[in-house]
Amino acid sequence: MSIEILVSPSARRLAAEKGVDLASIRGTGPNGRIVKADIEAAPANRQLVAEAESSDHLGAVAPAVAKTTDDEIKASPLAKRIAAELGVELATVKGTGPNGRIVKEDVEAAASGAPANAAPVATMALAPATAAVMADGNIPHEIVKLSNMRKTIARRLTESKQQVPHIYLTVDVRLDALLKLRGELNASLEARGVKLSVNDMLIKALALALVQVPKCNVSFAGDNMLQYSRADISVAVSVPTGLITPIVKGADAKSLSAISTEIGELAGRAKEGKLQPHEYQGGTASISNMGMMGIKQFEAVINPPQGMILAIGAGEKRPYIVDDAIAIATVMSATGSFDHRAIDGADGAMLMKVFKELVEKPLGLVT
Repeated sequence: MSIEILVSPSARRLAAEKGVDLASIRGTGPNGRIVKADIEAAPANRQLVAEAESSDHLGAVAPAVAKTTDDEIKASPLAKRIAAELGVELATVKGTGPNGRIVKEDVEAAASGAPANAAPVATMALAPATAAVMADGNIPHEIVKLSNMRKTIARRLTESKQQVPHIYLTVDVRLDALLKLRGELNASLEARGVKLSVNDMLIKALALALVQVPKCNVSFAGDNMLQYSRADISVAVSVPTGLITPIVKGADAKSLSAISTEIGELAGRAKEGKLQPHEYQGGTASISNMGMMGIKQFEAVINPPQGMILAIGAGEKRPYIVDDAIAIATVMSATGSFDHRAIDGADGAMLMKVFKELVEKPLGLVT
């Protein structure tokens, strides 16, 4: 019966390259773990390599020296990183991904199902790291299979936060004039069966702001930038299976009543799962309004390849400076998340300034 030696993946690879017998090394890492520095300090044992290569009858020796390295194994970068953190040897893991590729779930499963005869020291070393990524199965729970939409949301948002450098800019916007205009417009539109929401008007304000500040109406595309000449606004809509973003195309050129009617129709079909791909894929920017649920302020995640998303907080009564005096006004906080690869902070600030002006002087939304 062999004794399991606690070795970091990088140390194991280096030992194989140098022909170092791991059994002869005293580890200086946590719990006696052999680390790369221990192998670098050890003399190469070329004799062991020669013996392993010539001993065909010792089948157990040759594979140990000529062991496949982690770099040669088909595994996702995330799976390799988690394997290194948990001390899992990728060569012992069976991949369930495409073409046998090892994915994150395979590594986590291997870590949680360690052999019963593993050395106690190895189990002790794995326990803290495993606890950080594996749920406590002793807590009453049920396993809910992810829908394809939820998987897509998880993948895209993870990619966005990992790959897109976000910069956040927040402004406080006074809503009193917009609310007054909305009331007047709804009174005139009642006969047509149209009722404008605050969100309809904010969509129009964002669209106009993007056209006025074209440096923010862009997408980052590697060595190029896509500069859009119209504003297609993706509107975040919560549905039973997750979140979907139907698009109001050319919102900058549409009337408020047209935007309201279109949003109502798109949101209704989104909740029924009847949207066509071209109705929710694309867009030049997004708006997400959680103010209706009482959220004061939040920072939304950019929906790549778009360059920005506007997060709308709740309108609430606050002390506010009006004509150099403190008054009570209806104020909301709006936060823009910008892709800093494509949009400079000054340009993002200009967009937020223009948006604020359009909302506080809302006649510009109907002219």
